[in-house]
Amino acid sequence: MRLLMKLMVIGLFLGVVLGGSLKLAQALSGKKVYVLLLNVDYIPMLKELQMDEAEEFLLHLFVSIILVPVLYFLLKRINIHRKIFPYIIINLLIGGLLFCTTVLSGRTPDITDTAALSLWLSGHLIYGALVGAIIYYIRLDSDEN
Repeated sequence: MRLLMKLMVIGLFLGVVLGGSLKLAQALSGKKVYVLLLNVDYIPMLKELQMDEAEEFLLHLFVSIILVPVLYFLLKRINIHRKIFPYIIINLLIGGLLFCTTVLSGRTPDITDTAALSLWLSGHLIYGALVGAIIYYIRLDSDEN
């Protein structure tokens, strides 16, 4: 249980880091990468809800809190959970797939906006690298017993 809690805290912390980074990137560049992070227009039931920015950000944090433990335990099954690179690759893939959802919303960047894509993927690359690095350096395996 202690391990799961640590993984969830990592997800919470890095979800805030990713959100803050993309909000700053959007403010500096004008590219709607933070809007994309919070966008739920492609999820049938959620798109019907009228959520404000804080509620959308909480939903993003919830996803991040769940994602980190799920990735850890999936990667542990193939014994690569203590390597940084798999977290980077998986988060870049997730970022790439989510960027494709821009075609389903009028409020997100255009699918052909390479500057927005670069900012978006950079954020996910950093997120993945930090997840992997934190897991590697804090030696979570000792908490499993």
